[in-house]
Amino acid sequence: MAEWEKRISAMTLVAGDLERSKTFYREVFGLVPLDEEEDLAVFGFKDLYVALRKDPAHQPAGREVLDMAQNGVGQFSIWVEDVDAVRAELDQHGVTLISGPADRDWGMRTITFADPDGYIWQIAQDLP
Repeated sequence: MAEWEKRISAMTLVAGDLERSKTFYREVFGLVPLDEEEDLAVFGFKDLYVALRKDPAHQPAGREVLDMAQNGVGQFSIWVEDVDAVRAELDQHGVTLISGPADRDWGMRTITFADPDGYIWQIAQDLP
């Protein structure tokens, strides 16, 4: 087997309403698109590029987004120093939490929320 580093550096997420999703990633994560095309926007997290690709057939709305998120459309995690501080920022943007904040048995404090297309984002911090 070839030797290669098993580290994700980029991924593509399907977006039903690209403009709505771009607004969410700009406002909630404070990111500016690194590249934009008619059907694509690329955002850079610290060690990961997230490309949002427009798919008009995929357009969840309202409660449907939370249902999709809770059914496991996809989940991504970001580790932070203070989950509660991030929650306060999310509250300012009107983000509805799916769960938390909660101290988990595995030694982390977490919150989860969904983006406009139902992808789950978990914010987590190590507990002392």
